[in-house]
Amino acid sequence: MRVVSGVYKGKPLKAVPGTSTRPTTDKVKEAIFNMIGPYFDGGIGLDLFAGSGGLGIEALSRGLEKVVFVDRDGKAIQTIRENIGSCNLEEQSEIYRNDAERALKALVKREIRFDYIFLDPPYKKQQLINLMEKIDEHNLANANSIVVCEHSFDVELPQAVGHFVRMKHEKYGIIAVTIYSSVIEE
Repeated sequence: MRVVSGVYKGKPLKAVPGTSTRPTTDKVKEAIFNMIGPYFDGGIGLDLFAGSGGLGIEALSRGLEKVVFVDRDGKAIQTIRENIGSCNLEEQSEIYRNDAERALKALVKREIRFDYIFLDPPYKKQQLINLMEKIDEHNLANANSIVVCEHSFDVELPQAVGHFVRMKHEKYGIIAVTIYSSVIEE
C-alpha cells in the first residue's frame, strides 16, 4: 500500500496486522479519487472506518486541509498513528478509537461538518444506509459534500438516502464504490 498521488505520492503505508481489516487497493483508491477529485482545494474529511488510514491520508495528500480518522480496532488506531507520523500529517489529523455510531454522536456535539466522508465498513448494506441516514439527520455534511461508500459488488445501494443523491457507481472485481453528493441548501 502506498499514497497514490499528491504531496505524499509514493509514500509507503503500513497495513493493519491480521485479517480484521481489508485495505482499499491502490487501484480502487485511484479510481475513487479520479471520480471525486482528483485534487482538492481545502475541505474537511471523515474517514469513518479508517483501518490503516489510507483513504484519509490520500485525501490529505491531494489537498484536504484536515481529516478525522475513526476506527474501533486498537491495531488499526496504532497503524493510523504510524502512517500519519511517517507522512508528518499530525497537525492535519484527528484520530479516535470509537465505533462509528458513537463517533458520529461525538462529532454532532462538536458541530463539525464535513466536505468528504469515506465509509468503508465491514460489508453490511444496512450499516451503510443507517450511517448515511444518521449523517444526514445530524447535518454532518456540508452543502455539495461527497460521501464515498465502498461495499461488496453484490450490494445495490439506493438512488437517494436523505439529502444524498447517488452520483456514480462502479464495480472493481468483488468491490463496488457508490458515490453520493449532498443536495443540502445553504
